[in-house]
Amino acid sequence: MAVKTLSTTIAADSAGRVDLAVRDLVELSRSQVRGLVDHGCVTVNGVLCKNIGATVDAGDVVSVRFDPHQRYHEKKKTWEDRTFSVLYEDETLIVVDKSAGSLTVPTDNNEKNTLVERVSVYLSHSRGEREAWVVHRLDREVSGLLVFGKRKDIADALIEQFKQRKPERLYVAIVAGVMDRDEGQFRAHLATGNNLDRYITRPSADTEEAITHFRVLRRLRDTTLVELQLETGKRNQIRVQLADVGHPVLGDPRYQSRKAQHPKWIRKRIALHAKSLAFVHPASGETVTFESPLPSAMQKFVAGNR
Repeated sequence: MAVKTLSTTIAADSAGRVDLAVRDLVELSRSQVRGLVDHGCVTVNGVLCKNIGATVDAGDVVSVRFDPHQRYHEKKKTWEDRTFSVLYEDETLIVVDKSAGSLTVPTDNNEKNTLVERVSVYLSHSRGEREAWVVHRLDREVSGLLVFGKRKDIADALIEQFKQRKPERLYVAIVAGVMDRDEGQFRAHLATGNNLDRYITRPSADTEEAITHFRVLRRLRDTTLVELQLETGKRNQIRVQLADVGHPVLGDPRYQSRKAQHPKWIRKRIALHAKSLAFVHPASGETVTFESPLPSAMQKFVAGNR
């Protein structure tokens, strides 16, 4: 094996990311440079470099020991995060499966470790600092699918689709009581109270129209498993409309909270999951569809309450 070692001392005008220094030194593609780092070929001042986005300062010595006849492929990056899992990712966007209990974005209280922050950390894990651009949101205690843009123009294009009600969003909920209608539609105007709770009222300049289509999937002993398709996507829309017809989502602490309690639903989360998401990919123009299985807590409840 014809191993060779190349070294360079960083000049003041060359300080910055280590991958750029390595790229200039070995004259290989960015992908191959990342592969060199992944395979332990790069050192900075004699210390193994493990982060492609690390910075080097003037006077630092960057060395690369490698076989010029070998192609060093990037290693698949593993990532573990309790707030989300990655369902799909390309150069322009990322679709994640959000866990219940995490805020999508910070509120006025400036919470840390929100989903958008965690996804941004993930995107910066191996490619340098990158930002996740918010397209839509899920309530804190709701799980399921969300798409983020990797660029602002992609996020803006997706946001415009949501404004035009083009994406298909399907949810599954376990609700209190046995619903009598097999399917139907909820159409109402929502307003926001002083405590930020939402409520149904007459149409006015201060209200938002909310439209939800529903279909009963299974009637259980004293609850119902129901599928809901959003035509509009207003805050708390599904929760408010289900509570209004006397079938609040199990575990909901805001809307008909007493009726939403169930002795066998002991989770802190609410029994609502965003299970399907379809939209037109802004880059390819193709319709893409993603599915998320019912969370284990909801599966176990359904299995034990038939």
